[in-house]
Amino acid sequence: PRTDPAVIMLIAHDDPEGRGPACLLGRQEKWVDGMFSTLAGFVEPGETLEEAVAREVFEESAIRVADVRYQASQPWPFPSSLMLGFRASATSTDIAIDGRELEDARWFTPGEVRDFGEWGDAGPKDKRLPRKDSISRHLIDDWLRDVAGSG
Repeated sequence: PRTDPAVIMLIAHDDPEGRGPACLLGRQEKWVDGMFSTLAGFVEPGETLEEAVAREVFEESAIRVADVRYQASQPWPFPSSLMLGFRASATSTDIAIDGRELEDARWFTPGEVRDFGEWGDAGPKDKRLPRKDSISRHLIDDWLRDVAGSG
């Protein structure tokens, strides 16, 4: 059966806004209110997975990346995709969203991410994390553990 590869990636920087380590998260208008997630996109014919990561991040946020590393994968039935998860380091920090795919994108520190609510919460939090069973959440949680372990 046909499977369309898609990349999903957590982009990190040591100090993008002078507040210490942060990760780049974005949101689409159609998502649950307040949900921010890692960036993602489909692999184009003829490009490597690493090239797809760099292209998608740049197209959606104008951030340039390096050191693209595979992390994990997850089948995604809509529309018959295989999500391939990566982490990469930002080599630029000024965000300019494309306006077509993303409604917002920002750098978030580990403390800010830990203060997010959960997907599906009805509570007062204005920002929410992706579902716990998603690869996006796995990438975010791994980054939070790694940042906590290095400090």
